[in-house]
Amino acid sequence: MFLLRELLAEIRIATAILGLRHDPRLLKLPPYLSALCILVGTVWLLLLPLNEYSRQTYVSENALLPGQVHTYFGGSEHNIFRAYRHEVHALEHKSAEERTEKFVELLKDCGLKVGRQKYEYSSAGNTVSGENVYAVLQGPRADATEAIVLIGAWRNMDNVINYSGVALVLTLARYFKRWSLWSKDIIFLLPFDSASGSQAWVDAYHDAHDPLHVQPLSIKSGALQGAIAVDYPAGPWGHRFEKLHIVYDGVNGQLPNLDLFNTAVNIASGQMGIGTTLQRMWHHSDSYRDRLMTMLRGMLSQGLGHVSGPHSAFIPYHVDAITVQTVGDGWHDEMSLGRTVESLCRSLNNLLEHLHQSFFFYLLMQANRFVSIGTYLPSAMIIAANFTITSIVLWVQSGRPAAPSKVASTSNSEKEKAKEPDLTIVKEGRNVALVPAAAFEVIERHLFLPVGFIATVHFLGLLPLYVFNTAPQATLKASFTIFTILTLVLPHAFSQALARIPPQPPTPQQITLIQSFSLLLLGLFLSALATLNFSLSLMIGLLSTPFSFVRPSKSPILVGLMNLLLAAMAPPVVMGGIAWWFGKDVGELLAQASFGWHVWGMWTQVVIWLVWWPAWVTASVVAIGALY
Repeated sequence: MFLLRELLAEIRIATAILGLRHDPRLLKLPPYLSALCILVGTVWLLLLPLNEYSRQTYVSENALLPGQVHTYFGGSEHNIFRAYRHEVHALEHKSAEERTEKFVELLKDCGLKVGRQKYEYSSAGNTVSGENVYAVLQGPRADATEAIVLIGAWRNMDNVINYSGVALVLTLARYFKRWSLWSKDIIFLLPFDSASGSQAWVDAYHDAHDPLHVQPLSIKSGALQGAIAVDYPAGPWGHRFEKLHIVYDGVNGQLPNLDLFNTAVNIASGQMGIGTTLQRMWHHSDSYRDRLMTMLRGMLSQGLGHVSGPHSAFIPYHVDAITVQTVGDGWHDEMSLGRTVESLCRSLNNLLEHLHQSFFFYLLMQANRFVSIGTYLPSAMIIAANFTITSIVLWVQSGRPAAPSKVASTSNSEKEKAKEPDLTIVKEGRNVALVPAAAFEVIERHLFLPVGFIATVHFLGLLPLYVFNTAPQATLKASFTIFTILTLVLPHAFSQALARIPPQPPTPQQITLIQSFSLLLLGLFLSALATLNFSLSLMIGLLSTPFSFVRPSKSPILVGLMNLLLAAMAPPVVMGGIAWWFGKDVGELLAQASFGWHVWGMWTQVVIWLVWWPAWVTASVVAIGALY
């Protein structure tokens, strides 16, 4: 009797579990689960600036020994620097050819091997051309297998002439030539500008250039171990500075090894007594707000994927590089900056192998505090997971039969019969249960139309990708305006076209499958992107969160509200709003993006037009499709 009661209890428990597993009420939970994922991912990001989630920076590579050497740059070198600065200032109104000849002459006077390189890039109907000058100092203790690059661009990223920066590089070239301690070659690079000159040079150095547009290099050295760019645009009479702004962002969100950044901070603040800052946070109080603002600015720069300085071109080639920029009015002069750069080169000269021990994926809160990838990555992954969860639920819903209509019975026996569900015997191990047969019923899914629609929308994303990367700059603004209007109209055109497909318009199942496939691809792309460019993945994920909650509706009011929200979140509308907020011209931004596509290899546009835009179009079609 006891065994019988135990068996009946097990059967009841198994029946309850199986019935719960197929309970349609479970399908009502995922929207709340998606909302929870979005909330947790956002809160996770906001917690990162706290001490409990961030760490103090430290140097992992012991061989660097930052700030452990005595620097000798000073004294008579100050007079040489001032002479060079006047020489550089005199070249301001000279032609590019005269300026190049002068740089070649000055570097040859230092006893160095000098090379020249011409380049010419075409983008958005504009042509950017120039000529780089570079010189190689062969290390007395080196075997030409490794080299360090010291960069002084003629114009910095703000298109301002880098008078003192170029003069300091020339002075250091003359100064370094006298020392016999170098175990690596040192290359002094004077590119024409920060955005394209260094890119042409490093491409040619690694034989990855287009010979039609970029000349090969006549002189080379060994593998590049690091690069330091100097941005000091003080005029002929000099200018004392307050802090050093360390710029470290690379193309497509790539970052240099954190050890190089930490070395620069340790040398500047510890050895030289110069304050350091980053991400244009000129005054940092180490409060939660300042840490958060620094992190968000870094994420914005990383997400855009653009070049932030001459150093950015080196990072895709696994050459760790930073730009040292002077800011503010203070008591530090060019000699302090020169000793800082000297100490940096001495640290890189100590390296026995390529920087590898520290982090390549990180978020900096301030000069001495960071968050590693293991701490911040879950926030983007959780937000991307909400799209996958919703897509799986929509897939399950697409296989469920439609809800049965109410049974119209007149006799009590028929009513009782209608209430009784068909039962199916289910065995799981030793458990036996009776569950409603409808819980296991799966209808056939018609995939041809959903798959074809998703493929078509993603294929259409190639159109803006091609137009905005090839159109002349004069037509970009007008093209963007036209494309914005077409984007807002396209979902209505798609919905009307789908409603007229013979022999019948798409069924609710097919609409559900269209949204399921779109969200599945969006979650897949963003999850993969988070490991390459965390910031871009997070930004696109947050801007796409309404897509998880869009559902077909017969209510014109609800459809109108959803359509209004989606119209405000359209990629061209968001891009135009961002340009307006920062006071930038959309045509200029698109021209810069086109230049980045052709010269830097920037692929932010691919994510926008082939991932985000198709997902938005699909969500808009799902939202308004029921009205047609």
